[in-house]
Amino acid sequence: MDAAARERHQLALDLRAAIGTPQFALHYQPQFEVATGRACGFEALLRWTHPIRGAIPPTLFVPLAEETGAILPLGEWVLREACREAATWGLPLGIAVNLSIAQFRQADLCDVVRQALAETGLRPDRLELEVTESLFLNSAARSQEVLGDLKALGVRISMDDFGTGYSSLATLQSFPFDKIKIDRSFVGQVGVTSKGGAIVRAIISLGESLGVPVIAEGIETEEQLAFLRRHRCAEMQGYLRGMPRPIAEYLPLLAAEVDLRVA
Repeated sequence: MDAAARERHQLALDLRAAIGTPQFALHYQPQFEVATGRACGFEALLRWTHPIRGAIPPTLFVPLAEETGAILPLGEWVLREACREAATWGLPLGIAVNLSIAQFRQADLCDVVRQALAETGLRPDRLELEVTESLFLNSAARSQEVLGDLKALGVRISMDDFGTGYSSLATLQSFPFDKIKIDRSFVGQVGVTSKGGAIVRAIISLGESLGVPVIAEGIETEEQLAFLRRHRCAEMQGYLRGMPRPIAEYLPLLAAEVDLRVA
């Protein structure tokens, strides 16, 4: 246990030292319209390559960054870099960036987003900020206020991991989200269990009734994609059509409206 604690402490030190260096990079996963197969955006995903340990999985370093407070400078870098990159694309595709709870509690979050847009020249409506409903657990009123201020900037707000919290419907009722993202844990059950398909179908129907587009993440099989088409899901994201990769590998997708098919 002592050795594990020392190793974790060292990794935290390495993480802080890596901020602002080429050890951190963004990979991008494409998102597609289900009906047409056309690309509609990308999600920016942070990757860390340690000079000694190699690739550190996000499931390890993101919680560590949140515990140590390093998530704030990291999150700001991700936001600026994603906006900077998206502003250079030939097509006006959307760019989705995740916001952590720690970032959300920043008093100057709106100023950080506003400055990132101003510095990069990215149109606000191309930026989509993904939040989880855990933001609403302790301070729903404050969360709605901050989200309202962000929407006033012209950016879009998406509810990530929909269905995994205890108050999804109440959260949808309390704030006008621009998109709902179905959690991969439900999508993965499509074609496996009848309940999985029923839940995904219900969320798609809910979004349609509310006039909120639904995107399903974690699509890995043609069967899952066919299911989404049958039930008129708006968008999809997953390994079936594109893995998280450096944006240079998706240059053909940014130059013309094509249906990129990669495994």
